Amino acid sequence: MILSDRINTFGQNLLHRHGERVHKIALDAGFTCPNRDGTKGRGGCSFCNNVSFSPDADVRLELGAQIAKARLAIAKRTRARKFIAYFQAYTNTYDKVDALETLYRVALDEPDMVGIAVGTRPDCVTSDVLDLLDRFRDQGLEVWLELGLQSSFDKTLERINRGHTFAEYRSTALAARKRGIPLCTHLIVGLPGETEAHCHTTLYRVLEIGVDVLKLHPLHVVKHTLLAHQWRQGEYLPLAREEYIDMAANLIERTPNHVVYHRVTATATRDILLAPDWCAEKWNVLNGIESELRQRGTRQGSCAGSPFAAGEARLVA
Repeated sequence: MILSDRINTFGQNLLHRHGERVHKIALDAGFTCPNRDGTKGRGGCSFCNNVSFSPDADVRLELGAQIAKARLAIAKRTRARKFIAYFQAYTNTYDKVDALETLYRVALDEPDMVGIAVGTRPDCVTSDVLDLLDRFRDQGLEVWLELGLQSSFDKTLERINRGHTFAEYRSTALAARKRGIPLCTHLIVGLPGETEAHCHTTLYRVLEIGVDVLKLHPLHVVKHTLLAHQWRQGEYLPLAREEYIDMAANLIERTPNHVVYHRVTATATRDILLAPDWCAEKWNVLNGIESELRQRGTRQGSCAGSPFAAGEARLVA
């Protein structure tokens, strides 16, 4: 299986531009979220247990120690010598810009760090934050703004307790693109109340605004979340592996080839994963997506400009 034969992958994109392997190091800088601390809500998103998104980050360690630990682990696997500091856990722009710059600099001052990726919410990116990221780019650093959108439907965003709207995503995305800041958008497939038509509509709305990189995630149920309670009560049924593979392949086919896919699946460790079981098996799913595209004789972009499968209709928010 060579996924990059069918999909414009982030790893191959970095390899081409830097001439060698570049790995992201997931960091937990101890941030919280306005959807957790009471500013906008309590408890966070219905699916959110951040351990499932950044299992390798360890907030108990200082950033320098987190980087050193990750550097050794990555070196054993791939011998990579260049890294991107990925501020991943929770909302990594949720502070005053001076404090953010000081924090980001701790990671960027590492000699083998070539850039920064900042994961955050669309409603927590001020013009000062964008100016800061712009300054990093002016210094020749690789810079990525990663926005968790998940869905373009406000009813869905309310249902999963996101605490922001699609209009806020659009505003932030357009502001970032006006400055030329590379944008990565996170989308979730299998959200409560959504069908594949919702996913197609969300994809095309995001593409219409403009995006450089996409992350595609299947929704999975992990411990200590509202979604876990809903799943136990029979109020939420996760996608089957074959359903996700088919839907992911359809979305990839409809994504123009210039857009880079950073991720086309997501996993959780078995100690916190409740359902579906297949979300513990990354390579099983990746192989399935590659195999599906190969059997169809298609690749990313093959159906770009064909928004919906037969029988689907454009949905409105």
